[in-house]
Amino acid sequence: MTENDSAVQAIIKEIEQLPENKSYTERGISPIFQFHQEAKILLVGQAPGKKVEESGIPFHDLSGKRLMEWMGISEAIFYGKAIAIVPMDLYYPGKGKGGDLPPRRFMRNYHDKIVALLPHIELRILIGKYAISHYDQKGAKLPLKELLYSHAIGDEAVSSKRVSSPIDFPLVHPSPLNYGWIKKNPWFMEKNIPLLQRLVKERISEREIPKGDASILSENS
Repeated sequence: MTENDSAVQAIIKEIEQLPENKSYTERGISPIFQFHQEAKILLVGQAPGKKVEESGIPFHDLSGKRLMEWMGISEAIFYGKAIAIVPMDLYYPGKGKGGDLPPRRFMRNYHDKIVALLPHIELRILIGKYAISHYDQKGAKLPLKELLYSHAIGDEAVSSKRVSSPIDFPLVHPSPLNYGWIKKNPWFMEKNIPLLQRLVKERISEREIPKGDASILSENS
């Protein structure tokens, strides 16, 4: 176990001992995220849904399947060492009148503690308004459609360059609830998604692709 792995285990223990998380701990539910110290891509979502809470696997639902398609990668790569998944809340926050409740604000501190242990991140994929507002306060002031469209018409050559700090790439949540929005805004699939796939491909080396899985090389070359 590496020093960072030990630090993650300490953070998990601290999270599980919080009074606010007592009900999860008593039910045997652990914080849900994916940590790989060498990861170059960080997925930041809102919080695990009910189905993910049951499986304990991040994005193990229809949203995850759609997200893999958008990224142009297989499930094996998605859950491999190149990708870390750390949502803004590491537990399912419950159901509200308008759908799932938002991530609990106090959990942001633990999100930051885990992300601080990922030194090689080059690309942050910000899924939904809570992730965007945490990492891109300027962008969060824009309506989501306007923010996404600004990436659709941006300079792709510049956007794909490797820089000293991670590139932030905003996304509408891949939930089935947003399929209507995506259909009404065809530029999203025509412009944003090809750029996303290019950025992802640039950051996944051949050694990180599971044996026999050539999907990212063949489908997106």
